[in-house]
Amino acid sequence: MQPPTLSAGALAGLKVVEMGQLIAGPFAGKTLGDFGADVVKIEAPGSGDPLRNWRLVKDGTSVWWQVQSRNKRSIALDLRSAEGQAIAKKLIAEADVLVENFRPGTLEGWGMSYEELSKDNPGLVMLRISGYGQTGPYRDLPGFGAIGEAMGGLRHLTGEPGRVPVRCGVSIGDTLAALHGTIGVLTALYHRHVNGGRGQVIDVALHEAVFNVMESLIPEYSAFGVVREPAGSALPGIAPSNAYRCGDGAVVLIAGNGDSIFKRLMTAIGRDDLGSDPALADNAGRVRRVAEIDGAIEAWTLQRASPDVLAVLADAKVPAGRVYTARDIVEDPHYRARDMVLTQRTRDGYDVEVPGIVPKLLGTPGSVRTSAPGLGDDTDAVLGEIGFSADAIAGLRARKVVA
Repeated sequence: MQPPTLSAGALAGLKVVEMGQLIAGPFAGKTLGDFGADVVKIEAPGSGDPLRNWRLVKDGTSVWWQVQSRNKRSIALDLRSAEGQAIAKKLIAEADVLVENFRPGTLEGWGMSYEELSKDNPGLVMLRISGYGQTGPYRDLPGFGAIGEAMGGLRHLTGEPGRVPVRCGVSIGDTLAALHGTIGVLTALYHRHVNGGRGQVIDVALHEAVFNVMESLIPEYSAFGVVREPAGSALPGIAPSNAYRCGDGAVVLIAGNGDSIFKRLMTAIGRDDLGSDPALADNAGRVRRVAEIDGAIEAWTLQRASPDVLAVLADAKVPAGRVYTARDIVEDPHYRARDMVLTQRTRDGYDVEVPGIVPKLLGTPGSVRTSAPGLGDDTDAVLGEIGFSADAIAGLRARKVVA
């Protein structure tokens, strides 16, 4: 494995204040930080971001935290106090980007509406991620990523027909919102650069981020009155593309839905009769007989171990892949060759493997410059950068404004 690059990154010099917690806002901050932005994360004294204690915890800190908060600095600041709010405003006045994912109205209640903040910083780009957006009849309802997945149409499609929908296994609603928010930030920064230096607000709703990737869901309903239903592991309306059991108990995904690919697939499994059938020459015909085709493919895969299946299909130039576990990813040479599993030294003194950086910029690649901070690790340094003396910081700490 190549060591992490020490490049300054494409976003070097960009100042970001992150006021969010858990997943959506912080994932956007992580993405900006991976590419060189200076991300200052504001956390509540005492408790900090709840993600510090989510899922599996090692030496008192979640290992998820080590990924989500790398390349960030932590300041422990009481935003419910007038002094804390004044300090936050001072930080934001010098920032390019503010990221927040509180319920709509929270910042306004602290005197930190965009209108107020932009008086001191007209170039400020403010990313606001919430369950339902900053406007509309649902804006004040609490919303997590799972609810966004449900309202966005995704949960209805995940699972087997006739059964209760299942989640995809990760917080995809939050992450999609974060990625849309990051795109919005970069777009707004470009606009600021070419149009006089003024910033703007990016309003991202969790359900809208999910809805935006739902492909032809709505046009199908509009044009045909069709409500797409769950289809398990298959790709509805496109055939063959499904998951197939192998003789060793593994499952492989096979995508033979291109016309020429289908013919090669049928030759590879010894079913030239299907590959040369005129009725199956295009996708529409294959969809009508998808059960027959899937049955023929799985009859072949069940007779072979998954490595043999994948080797035959690779030779036939048919897209296929085994369903990976975490162990498979960590042991895979392709992941290693592309620096997609990195070793990161935590501030607790142990090494942990973490996901690499996506996307890959070949000229100004992202990097892991610093490990995830402890709560308030950078409070003194950050406050010193905006003019607070050591005595002033000591006074704030005595009054429990900072920690």
